Amino acid sequence: MYQKNSLWIRNIFFLFALAMMAACAGPGDNGKEHQPDSGDEPSASGDFQYLTEQFADVKILRYRIPSWDKLTLDQKKLAYYLSEAGLAGRDIIYDQNYRHNLAIRRALEQIYSSYEGERNTEDWQAFELYLKRLWFANGIHHHYSGDKFEPGFEASYLQQLMESTGISLDEEALKAIFDPNFDPKRSRKDGEDLIASSAVNFYSPNLTQPEVEAFYRQKRKSIDKKQPISLGLNSRLVKGEDGEIYEDVYKVGGLYGPALERSVSWLEKAADVAGNPQQEEALRLLIQYYQTGDLATWDAYNIAWVRDVSPTVDYIQGFIEVYQDPLGYTGNYESIVQVRDLDASEKMKVLAENAQYFEDNSTTMPEHKKEEVTGISYNFINVVSESGDASPSTPVGVNLPNANWIRAQHGSKSVSLGNIVEAYDKGGTKGFNKEFSHDSTEMALARKYGRQASKLHTALHEVIGHASGKINEGIGSPKESLKNYGSTIEEARADLVALYFIMDPILLDLGVMDHMDVAKCQYDSYIKNGLMLQLRRIKPGDKIEQDHMRNRQTIAAWALEMGADEGLIEKVKRDGKTYFNITDYEKLREIFGEQLREVQRITSEGDFEAAKKLVEKYGVQVDREIHAEVLARSEQFKSAPYGGFINPRLLPVEEEGEIVDIRVEYPDDFSKQMLEYAARYSFLP
Repeated sequence: MYQKNSLWIRNIFFLFALAMMAACAGPGDNGKEHQPDSGDEPSASGDFQYLTEQFADVKILRYRIPSWDKLTLDQKKLAYYLSEAGLAGRDIIYDQNYRHNLAIRRALEQIYSSYEGERNTEDWQAFELYLKRLWFANGIHHHYSGDKFEPGFEASYLQQLMESTGISLDEEALKAIFDPNFDPKRSRKDGEDLIASSAVNFYSPNLTQPEVEAFYRQKRKSIDKKQPISLGLNSRLVKGEDGEIYEDVYKVGGLYGPALERSVSWLEKAADVAGNPQQEEALRLLIQYYQTGDLATWDAYNIAWVRDVSPTVDYIQGFIEVYQDPLGYTGNYESIVQVRDLDASEKMKVLAENAQYFEDNSTTMPEHKKEEVTGISYNFINVVSESGDASPSTPVGVNLPNANWIRAQHGSKSVSLGNIVEAYDKGGTKGFNKEFSHDSTEMALARKYGRQASKLHTALHEVIGHASGKINEGIGSPKESLKNYGSTIEEARADLVALYFIMDPILLDLGVMDHMDVAKCQYDSYIKNGLMLQLRRIKPGDKIEQDHMRNRQTIAAWALEMGADEGLIEKVKRDGKTYFNITDYEKLREIFGEQLREVQRITSEGDFEAAKKLVEKYGVQVDREIHAEVLARSEQFKSAPYGGFINPRLLPVEEEGEIVDIRVEYPDDFSKQMLEYAARYSFLP
């Protein structure tokens, strides 16, 4: 462990560092490479600069909170308290991602803040880059691929920095930084033993996959089959020295207790200013869940939360998504605080209101359809703050809760993160459309309908896709029955619902789509992204391991093969470049419908072997020639393939000890925010 780990010393140290950063910053602090718009100018909107800097393969953006000043004081307080509750657990995601992350991060932050030596050297700039990448990924493994970062500086240089600043790291933490063969992958989805070969800290290093599977197989025997709790969602599985396997539960007084205790104190304040009794009930159940770790209470919380269908200020918090668990049990900590966009939500709520139409007219087998779709709500929201697994890299849409029986009996909430989508758009580049489109017609469709197509696909994916279909009795969660393929299959299922229904004329009748060309635009985009564009996110020689990427290539490559006899998706070579051209959009829709039928069958029946065969055949392997071409053609663009965000800062205004307002500031320095967070929200030992 690193030295000087007293919390008050750390906080004073970091606060002093914030004041000194302008004086001691080297070229890496101030040299910002702006992302080009159409390859030339940085994107901006008026005086608000969305893009702040780029490093490695990421760009750092900002987002605004529209209509903040229109909120009541209690609504502002609620958003502030929820934000503080979320940030209080920030350290949790670092520890979940890897057991040495917190020690490494804190040691490097101390060095970065206190080092008085030369900061203009290549070694220092490599050190700074490594720290920034660690901040962005919430650890030393890449946020998307899960590959461990290469430090870019020698161990001897870090030793010099540690000696200069009086900081130390234990031998295994140093090995984690510099030995490329030690814990190289955060979460493996392929291999003989997914647990033993994954570095993610959901399981003690001495556990094996057969042991984990046997443990949960035994626990599953004693739970309610019709309303099953989410086994393993909020615990770390540990094998003691005596060989006994047990769950170390995330709760106050248990694992991550100090951070959760601080979060609870803010949630109690939030409950006192809740927008309605239903929201207050949900918040108090969340508090109870954090205090007890009881998964039945988590289910009760989700039911109460989903019943609160239209709060102005809402939130997502807890141990939620299981993508990083190789076996799909344990949830990553995350927090999103949000304000509902009333106008945009009103325009799109018609999708949720017509959910039964989509279920009844799906291509899935009758026995896999819900007889009655219940309680779906959909809102466009504007993010106020994010933490944990949602930050700095964030989703653009969310559908919760994940428990299928709660969805079936009580419904679900879907949100699209409007101001995040806007920021991505303002901080992006349009050059890729021209470079990878097959012809001028495709380019014109993308220019005219690209944004609408993307938003509508996201809405259909979240609102209708994830909420559709039903699981056969006794199968349990697909992410358990389908194991390491569960998340890929679930994302494919939701995408296929969106792809099939985006070409349904009912969307014109409902007023959520302007023209059928919107659907054609989305088909063009999906195929070229699934077969080409997304490949720029992986290194030469690698397979695809990230679930969303696997999902997209599975669908696109499978469709390419299914339509091969009719030339449905042409692979065109022109001037040494590859393009994909759809010749019949209606026929492609039929293929998407056939795929949806099979993917829902796999999900409903828990057919692990079929899931494995499908994903391994279409979603994992990379066409090396196409990959090399995509990388070469992408070099002309300065835009990084990944984006993440600096949060706004919420500042209480007090008079005579009472909060009379909450002001919003928009910081523009990523490193400074990370150090500020380290000073304010380091509650774990």
